[in-house]
Amino acid sequence: METNTDNLDNYLDNHFIHRSNWLRAAVLGANDGILSTASIAIGVAAASNMRDPVVLAALAGLVAGALSMAAGEYVSVSSQTDIEKADIEREKVELNEMPEIELHRLAEIYEKRGLKKETAFIVAKEFTEKDALAAHVRDELGINEISQAKPLQAALASGASFVVGGILPLIVTIFLPLKGMEYTLYGSASFFLIILGIVAAKTGGSSIWKAIIRITFWGTLAMGLTAFVGYLFGMNT
Repeated sequence: METNTDNLDNYLDNHFIHRSNWLRAAVLGANDGILSTASIAIGVAAASNMRDPVVLAALAGLVAGALSMAAGEYVSVSSQTDIEKADIEREKVELNEMPEIELHRLAEIYEKRGLKKETAFIVAKEFTEKDALAAHVRDELGINEISQAKPLQAALASGASFVVGGILPLIVTIFLPLKGMEYTLYGSASFFLIILGIVAAKTGGSSIWKAIIRITFWGTLAMGLTAFVGYLFGMNT
């Protein structure tokens, strides 16, 4: 028989915010994988009438993009982690040097959230007695398990999803007819982006149509501009 705690855990598991960190990195990686690889291939296809340069460009874009994506995500999220750690260390010092001020500061936070002044002070005092640092990290700094930066997780999610996304247009350049390749790439990439938008919206519990419109608009813009540049080079060769 399920206890109240089990029911609460199941209820919390149904919220989508718990997926925000890895979902953001995965969607960003897959979107960039599809868009970057397809855009590069479209640009080369518009300027060339041979398959090899198109395939090579797509492959190079896939490898370079995946590595760049993973490295960039790791560095940026690590910077966030460093800031969080520095703030936590600063909070430790403040709790040791001025515990009374920190207690009243915590009570003020709860009071601003809607508690009566007396109740806010009681809550702050009880949290402080249990784990003062945890209370301040959570309620003063706004750092919790959900929002806490995880550099390695973000890097792996971004890099792997970029590869998954980038492989799709690469397959198109290898197997589909060379004639009209830029149009084939555009159509297939748009289709892949729509599927990604649907999956991301379903996983994150957001609006499917908003995700589709957002992802296809920017995708179309990027691929269109790249194709235009390719045509310009093609006309001058």
